[in-house]
Amino acid sequence: MARLSEKKIAILATHGFEQSELEKPLEALRDAGADVHVVSLEGGEIKGWDGDDWGRPVAVDKLLSDVSANDYDALVLPGGQINPDLLRVEKNAIEFIRSFWDSGKAIGAICHAPWLLAEAEIVKGRKVTSYKSIETDIRNAGGLWEDSEVVTDMGLVTSRNPDDLPAFCNKLIEEIAEGRHEKRAA
Repeated sequence: MARLSEKKIAILATHGFEQSELEKPLEALRDAGADVHVVSLEGGEIKGWDGDDWGRPVAVDKLLSDVSANDYDALVLPGGQINPDLLRVEKNAIEFIRSFWDSGKAIGAICHAPWLLAEAEIVKGRKVTSYKSIETDIRNAGGLWEDSEVVTDMGLVTSRNPDDLPAFCNKLIEEIAEGRHEKRAA
């Protein structure tokens, strides 16, 4: 597994994130040596969704208003139905996501999080996957959707659901270790 000891990673999330889709990448990235910050709209803690009820809270390390893509080497977007739906109406969150893409940095999005990629106008002409219920949304945004456990396109790493987390985390670490992806013609 690639070592990420010099890398800083942001995980952008708010209340209602899918518990495992935040915790597993956080653990894998830290195990690979990365400095990982949970970034959110408000301080304190955000509460996950686990199964069919609220999950465990996770501490917020940084406020979105206090950081920029320049502070990080990559971005991770956990899914869940609630989390990305709340974030996609936040202009600052969408601009934050877009700035990672514009600077050639790796972005990982799983489950419903590709909604955020569509909102940031990143999926057009890109190979992506997502949770099956948003396939039409991704296709309507111009994404080249496929049903695979992990799909990568020039540093954009997407997966379908928590079952895909091992492949998602491994590919995400690989893409971050590769560094910037400068040639991202759509």
